[in-house]
Amino acid sequence: MELKREIRREPARPQAGTVLWLLGPTSAGKTTLATRVVADLRKKAIPAILFDGDEVRDFFGDGLGFGAESRLRVVSVLVHLANKAAEAGLNVVVAALTAGQDARAHVRANVKNLTIGYVSCSIQGCAQRDPKGLYQKAMRGEIDTLIGFNSAYQPPDDPDLVLDTEAHSLDALAARIVASYAQD
Repeated sequence: MELKREIRREPARPQAGTVLWLLGPTSAGKTTLATRVVADLRKKAIPAILFDGDEVRDFFGDGLGFGAESRLRVVSVLVHLANKAAEAGLNVVVAALTAGQDARAHVRANVKNLTIGYVSCSIQGCAQRDPKGLYQKAMRGEIDTLIGFNSAYQPPDDPDLVLDTEAHSLDALAARIVASYAQD
């Protein structure tokens, strides 16, 4: 078998990327902030990718519930994806509820080059935003699995960053995060 051209090889492996894990209650602004940060990093030619908990959950379809085991499964997939992408040299931003202490411990124990960012917003503020209508559904009794409404959302014990989306603008929070990335 003859190769028509040689396989291209880079002179050195890329440096491992970082993982910024944004967690917080539903509608706190995790995905909005993550999307903005990734876009701003790319504008600065810093390789970045976003993994969103809702997208992973949607991938599994209706067979995945909202119990602790299902939530941990989503987090486990996000951990795997984040590590693979960071290993390839991408800076990863994960946006995921990550409400359970077991899920948070799993993230801390298994993600390399990790920074935890707590996207802080009062439940009242989240309910006012409610882009998916989940708080309204919970208020009407149509769903009973909304953490923050049907059960308490416990803020993380020791996040590396606290990003208050009620006290600070999206622009200010994104700029704060992007400024922390050093370009080699």
